[in-house]
Parts: sequence; structure tokens; C-alpha cells
Amino acid sequence: MSVNTRSLKYLLGWLIAGTRGGPTRAKIIEALKETPQNANQLATLLKMDYKTMRHHFEVLEKNKIITSVGDRYGVTYFLSQTMEDNYVLFEEIMKKIGKK
Repeated sequence: MSVNTRSLKYLLGWLIAGTRGGPTRAKIIEALKETPQNANQLATLLKMDYKTMRHHFEVLEKNKIITSVGDRYGVTYFLSQTMEDNYVLFEEIMKKIGKK
């Protein structure tokens, strides 16, 4: 496992399993794996408050898990290339925490 892969695994572990918002972030990552969406679409899909979604997008984008294109209300979010390339790490974390 490369240093980058290891640090990404720790980062994902913290973002998903180590914080209160982890389950929400996991749902966002899973949804964006299926199809890029804007905040409103995701809020509707996940039955969550739009402002809550914006907070999680900021956290995920700051940590380079997701990226965005567009501006203001037209911003579309999708998984970063790093996240796409290492999605298996996310799946491993989800398996570990999934059945607690």
C-alpha cells in the first residue's frame, strides 16, 4: 500500500467512521458513485436538509473526496479522481463498520 493510499484510507476512516456526520458522508459518496448530482438533487434523494448537505459537501470537497463543476445553484458534485481510483478503500471501511 503506497503512502498516499494509506493516508487516504486513514482520512476516509476518519471522515466515515470517526465523526458524527460519517453515515451521511457515506451516503453522499455512494450516491455520487452512481451519478453526479447537485446539492438539491442529493438532499431530495437522501431526504436531508439542503444546508446539512452543503456542510458535508464542504467537508468532503476540502478533503478532496469529491469535486464540483459549475457555480452557485448549478454546482454539480462528483467523486474526485482519487476517490474513484480508490473506491475499494471506501468499500472496505463500509464493510468494517457496516454490521456493528
